[in-house]
Amino acid sequence: MKKTTIAFQTYGCKLNISESSTISRDFVKDGFELISYKDKADVYVINSCLVTATAEKKCRAAIRQTHKRNPEAQIAVIGCFSQLRSDEISKIPSVNFILGNIEKFNLLKYINENNDKKAVEIEISGLKTNKTFYPSYSTEGHTRSFFKVQDGCDYFCSYCIIPFARGRSRSDTIENTIKVAEEIGKTDYKEIILTGVNIGDFGKNNNETFLNLIKQLDKVKGIERIRISSIEPELLTDEIIEFIASSEKILPHFHIPLQAGSNKILKAMKRKYDQGLFSERVKKIKQLIPDACIAIDVIVGFPGETDNDFADSYKFIEETQISYIHVFSYSDRPDTVSSKMKNKVSNKVKKQRSKDLHLLSEKMKLSFYQQNINKKAKVLFESDCKDGFIFGYTENYIRVKTKLNNSLINEIINVRLNEIDTDGVFKC
Repeated sequence: MKKTTIAFQTYGCKLNISESSTISRDFVKDGFELISYKDKADVYVINSCLVTATAEKKCRAAIRQTHKRNPEAQIAVIGCFSQLRSDEISKIPSVNFILGNIEKFNLLKYINENNDKKAVEIEISGLKTNKTFYPSYSTEGHTRSFFKVQDGCDYFCSYCIIPFARGRSRSDTIENTIKVAEEIGKTDYKEIILTGVNIGDFGKNNNETFLNLIKQLDKVKGIERIRISSIEPELLTDEIIEFIASSEKILPHFHIPLQAGSNKILKAMKRKYDQGLFSERVKKIKQLIPDACIAIDVIVGFPGETDNDFADSYKFIEETQISYIHVFSYSDRPDTVSSKMKNKVSNKVKKQRSKDLHLLSEKMKLSFYQQNINKKAKVLFESDCKDGFIFGYTENYIRVKTKLNNSLINEIINVRLNEIDTDGVFKC
């Protein structure tokens, strides 16, 4: 008997990747055949994102493209776009299931119980008081697993729609989180990446802390490397930094959202720190872990951001010991405070500021790489192969390549960082 085929397309963050993977495993256990999204499937699942207008546009386009690929297929749209834009999605004729961020974990049940391809089932529950937490981890990659330990956010920054789409901050207990980590530890994965919306907020509903979580994760057998995806600067305490510095498993790689280097703009964004606090966090890291990689997020073109504000931000970043920048152009999100603000920045100005920060990021990344020349490192090689080379990352997230050798995949190898090749990657 031919199995029903199902394919997933995931947009957005690492959190979505971990959740899509977990949901897809439910289908495989139930007898479905998981195939590539590019192939003709019986069921398509689009795990959506709406953090920017571009993300929304991609999701809408994916629905139409999927219907063209197989007009007879059932299409489910799940996740953040579904949570807040179900009415809009329901007007697209080809969609059968529209599930919010709680209901998506019951997708298998909805599909098994509804075989009427003409029916449209919409299930969206409110998230204001919902404390339901679904642990997830990815199993698609060969070497690293994205491990969801937290969901939702209580911050309501003026530009951000995610608290409306994901709900309030919540997580499981440390005890239950460790049980899931032990499941991953029994697989072939050498590295886990802790993900969430605001992972530094872990445990607040259980009177536990993120620090105590990573202390327990540090003891889990079978997991050799733990990477922390993103943590708010005011939640990145001295104690967390000190523990990471002492740990052999938790990697010296910090991703800290700055969003703006101007105190005026940070206040308008309703962020919970200023230049001084952020600078202290970076100094503490570099004091204890000189070779640590520190990546930051920055939004350009926030409403009211003048040339002087951007110059202030640029100067602050330039003088801070960070390694590289993730640059985002501000995008109005409906229902957010900033969407109603005046003095919007033109697309032309946003584009130029983005270019300026990208160039600064390249300069800072090269400097960080050069500081690591001739140093020894441990590289986890991945299945990423190109032009006769295999690629991987050091503990402090420096990209490395060596001559293609498939036996290196998912192996941690000692190397010396001798030479930066023309593509900006260390060649060993």
